[in-house]
Amino acid sequence: MRHRIVRILWVTLALLFLLETWLWDHLKPLVAAVVGVVPWGKVKDLLRRGIESLPPWAALIVFVIPLIVLLPLKFLEVYFLATRNWLGAAFVLVLAKLLGLGITAFVFDATRDKLLQMAWFRRFYAWVMWARDWAHEKVEPVRERVRQYIRLLRPQRAGRFLRRLMRIRRRAMRA
Repeated sequence: MRHRIVRILWVTLALLFLLETWLWDHLKPLVAAVVGVVPWGKVKDLLRRGIESLPPWAALIVFVIPLIVLLPLKFLEVYFLATRNWLGAAFVLVLAKLLGLGITAFVFDATRDKLLQMAWFRRFYAWVMWARDWAHEKVEPVRERVRQYIRLLRPQRAGRFLRRLMRIRRRAMRA
């Protein structure tokens, strides 16, 4: 029983990690397109050139700035949750996630080479990439099982699925 609970916790952790990476992968182009509407070209180029001239430790400070800038939105979200304003909390959560994703993606792209010059950051980055692969490995059997169930629920196979479900139920009742 303990093994099952631990497995469920690991799969849940992997799913949460994969949700974040999925959001990063799929929303990054969308956020980039929205940010691209605003004529920031010169500002972005100026920021990139400025970051290129910084030492790695200063690039780390630049990378942390978006987290500090978005902190008031997190406090606003907590306030909305405390006052039970669920709609406001959900709106601020989505807004903070999209803004954070857009800003962090841009800053990380601009600072990645500098940050990877630091040995500890390079190890941390390698660990995050390993964790991403690990999460995919943990979740893949669950995803495959869900795909099988979805295939079984197709209209042309539903009768067969229900017969199988009833057979499992009868076995469980006998036991």
